[in-house]
Amino acid sequence: MILVPGRLWQGSPVRRALGTGLPAGAFFAAFVLVESGSWVGAAVVFLILSPFHGIRSARRMDRAWPGARDLNAADRAAVVRATRRGEAIADPALAPAVVEYADGLSRVAEEDRLRRPLVLLVTALAIVLAVYDSFTAPTGVLVTSWLVVALLLADIAWWPGRRSRVLSRAERARDLARSARTGDRPAH
Repeated sequence: MILVPGRLWQGSPVRRALGTGLPAGAFFAAFVLVESGSWVGAAVVFLILSPFHGIRSARRMDRAWPGARDLNAADRAAVVRATRRGEAIADPALAPAVVEYADGLSRVAEEDRLRRPLVLLVTALAIVLAVYDSFTAPTGVLVTSWLVVALLLADIAWWPGRRSRVLSRAERARDLARSARTGDRPAH
C-alpha cells in the first residue's frame, strides 16, 4: 500500500485490483517467458497471478484505509496526495481522512517490517540459486536468476529509505491535519 500511487485510489476497488494486478501479472509472466521461452506458461502465470495479486492488493488497501470508500474519487486522491507529500490538506473537512490514511500507512509499514527477514532469506536463497544456475542452467534461466537477485538486492537497498520518507511525510501531514481539526498550529 505504501507504493500505491494516488491515481489508483481514485477508482473503485475493482479498478484498484486491475491497476495493481495487471502490472504484477505482466511482470512475472515476462520472467516466465524469459526463463522458459513458453508463451503458454507466461499466459498461465498472467491469468492466475493478475487476479490473485489484484484482489489481494485491493483488499489490503481497503483494510488499511476503510474510510476511503466514504470519499469520492477526487477526495481520495487529494488525501493520498497531501499525505504522501507531507502537506496540509486544502479542505479541512478531509483532515480526518488524512489522519486515517496516515495511520493505515503506519500499520502497513509495521506489518511489512515483520516480513523483512523473509525478504533477506529469499534474497540469500536467490543468490545461491543464481550461482548454481551460472554453472548448470541454460541462458534463459541464468538471466532470470540474476534478474531476480538484482531486483531483490535493489529492494533491500532502496525500499527502507523510500518507506521512511513516505512515513515521515505522512506523519507530518497527520500532524497538520490534527492541528487543522483543532485549530492549533503544529509543533515543528
